[in-house]
Amino acid sequence: MFLILSSPVAFGIEDIKKVYLNEAIEAALKNNIDLQAEQININIAKNDIKKANRLQNPSFDAFYFLGAAGRSEPKQLGASQLIEIAKRSARKDLAKSNLELVQKNVGYTTFDLKMDVREAYISLVSAKSVLYTLEQQQALQEELLDIAKERVKSGKNSEIDVLQAEIALNQLITQVNTAKVDVKNALVYFNEIINDPNDVTYDSMDKIFSEENNFDEMLTPPPNYKFPSFKLVVEKALKNRYDIQIAKQEIDVAEKNLKVVARQRIPDLSLVGGYAYQTAAYSNSGNFNNGAYAGASIVNIPLFYNYSPEIQNAGLKLSQAELKYKSVKNKAEKDISAAYDKFLTAAQNLNYFEDKIIKDSDELINLSKENYENGKSDITELIVMKQSYKSIIVGYTLALAEYYNSWTNFLREVNDEDFDLPEDI
Repeated sequence: MFLILSSPVAFGIEDIKKVYLNEAIEAALKNNIDLQAEQININIAKNDIKKANRLQNPSFDAFYFLGAAGRSEPKQLGASQLIEIAKRSARKDLAKSNLELVQKNVGYTTFDLKMDVREAYISLVSAKSVLYTLEQQQALQEELLDIAKERVKSGKNSEIDVLQAEIALNQLITQVNTAKVDVKNALVYFNEIINDPNDVTYDSMDKIFSEENNFDEMLTPPPNYKFPSFKLVVEKALKNRYDIQIAKQEIDVAEKNLKVVARQRIPDLSLVGGYAYQTAAYSNSGNFNNGAYAGASIVNIPLFYNYSPEIQNAGLKLSQAELKYKSVKNKAEKDISAAYDKFLTAAQNLNYFEDKIIKDSDELINLSKENYENGKSDITELIVMKQSYKSIIVGYTLALAEYYNSWTNFLREVNDEDFDLPEDI
């Protein structure tokens, strides 16, 4: 444990960059490797539009008759061109619809990354705050041990007080050690989410949970805001959710794909033409004869195979897309409801901590310490009170983290990082 705690995190100290939450989000959007890879799909989809709008390449033909036929038949040089009927426009429309789908998916990935950064930042700051609280408690416990030793020297207490104080201190030390590892793990995870390929380690601002008026820095409304009704929330959210927009776009893609497949039944036209000539030695007139030739043919006539399986499958995929849209929309309302209730509960709990529990606990621990120093209580009672106080402070930190995470989860479900709140409190 000592080696783990004493070894530095595997980052260059000179490259550590402390950031607020909004700065961390900006760094992730700029540098995240996974996001960059996802954004390439947009260019791929744009190229697919050009590919779908292509014309068929021509073929160059040459006909030379050999043997006896070569003495009477002309030589021909020309080209043939396949003309697609009512297919190219359908392919282009499908490719455009796919581009919109890719753009929505990239938008969803970008939004999801922002929420991941929020959660990782909150976890890191929460771990730091818990560590800070435990270190403060360790300092207080060390002070208590000194008081116990002085009281033993003066004959006011027995050695058992010192032993109890030492046991309580050692327990705190192990908790502090564990908290340090938690901070390191949270720091590593935070940088995994940002996923910056450059030699930079991002770190959160320290102890922001213990500062006043830090809700702006955490991009979160204060817990005493008057939150809008669920009806207003869900109406707005169902319009903004990326998964609903994506599911709706998938229906459009399926519809256009059905049109592309159905148009395979339309025959295409093949045109041929070119230059023909016959040398004087082989012409009946003894003259050099030349001219042109032209021809046309209908190809890919759906006589023996009419693409019925492909058309049926395209129709089934459209039905799947429509069912998926209904399912996504149905589940979205339930997810939003759960996130809404969870956030309101987290806000209520946090307000209760701030208004009642923390204030009363501060008064109680100070009174218990004074009573022990004045000999009005024993060390066991004080240690129990200090452990309870530590649990309350850590619980408050976790409640604050839960509040921030609940807000992030709410933003995930409404798919709106700039969710408007009323101005009145």
